[in-house]
Amino acid sequence: MERWGLRSTKVYTDYKEMIDYEELDIVEILTPHHLHYPMAEYCANAGVHGISVQKPLAHTITDCEKIIHVCKKNEVKLKLYENFRFYPPFLKAKELLDKGIIGEPINFRINTISVGGPAMKVDLKSLGWRRKFETCGGGPLVYDDGIHKFSMALWLMNQERVEELYARVDYFSVVRDMPSYIIWKYPNTDPNNPPKYGSMEFTIAPNLYYPSNYYGCDEFIEISGTKGIMWLNQCTAGGNFLSKTPQYPPIVVYVNGDIKKFGEDLPRDWRYSFINSTSHFIRVIKDGGEPIYTGEEGRALCIFAKLPYISNQKNRIAYWEEITSENELDKSCVVEEPQYIDVGGFTRYGRNVRRDLRKGINQGLVHTDFKYQYEQ
Repeated sequence: MERWGLRSTKVYTDYKEMIDYEELDIVEILTPHHLHYPMAEYCANAGVHGISVQKPLAHTITDCEKIIHVCKKNEVKLKLYENFRFYPPFLKAKELLDKGIIGEPINFRINTISVGGPAMKVDLKSLGWRRKFETCGGGPLVYDDGIHKFSMALWLMNQERVEELYARVDYFSVVRDMPSYIIWKYPNTDPNNPPKYGSMEFTIAPNLYYPSNYYGCDEFIEISGTKGIMWLNQCTAGGNFLSKTPQYPPIVVYVNGDIKKFGEDLPRDWRYSFINSTSHFIRVIKDGGEPIYTGEEGRALCIFAKLPYISNQKNRIAYWEEITSENELDKSCVVEEPQYIDVGGFTRYGRNVRRDLRKGINQGLVHTDFKYQYEQ
């Protein structure tokens, strides 16, 4: 509060008391996922104009539909907060794709690399509820963090859903569902066009010294089209030393025998995706329009993110149509806790991370903390 000059602002320890007392235009819900529905319900019934729910929309499809219903009943603008949609290099990439720079996009691939750091500290309490499927809805990577990546897999490919998906989800690091590998097929309405596929990887790299002002990970995307290829370098840790090298500009396109670079003048810090997303919703509340994402789109992302677990549990291809609230009720599509985990893997993993971080610091690899200061 002191950092932002808000010492005189009233602080509540009970959200219901705040909702009852204050006249609020927008409420942002950033609590553990199993609390999203009861909090959204209370805010909607109290007459809040706009509700922004941090991704994922809820821990179950059932709660997603309850949130959508109560907001529609009370004529509330409901936003699913997914900030990757507003990251400046990704916005530029979407603009280029829509102009047909690589022809028709055919294949999407994203690799999330979990690195050794140094990075923002995440305490065990925060990891704890994300590790419990009954509070998170899945695991901390494929479900919680994965919503960002599934969002890109649909948006950048101009798709609303996938047809089928096959996955292998590992729990080597115990508290996180990784390494994991996921592959899916997009709907194909025109048999004359080639089928479209996508894939997602969550990779462990505990020996990789990779400074980040945020989470200890980064994302790399490759999109293949009918006449070219696009590479998107970095997101969460964008702005670190890799961003400043000529080998890793934000956007690279190969088409017609030429390599072109885009977005080098764009802000690379991840915070701009949050600033842009929040500004957009404020404009929606003030001027009208639809938020990005709507509740229905948020539910679709939850369906997408549930599919890998169902595929892994049942050791088969999982289909979009089977992830429903009705099937949650009869327990045919419920994400289950892993039964057998080798705790020794996580112990070795943590030891490697600490060892290599010390080694990097001793070698002079210095991480400078980002100074949190609002910029226009």
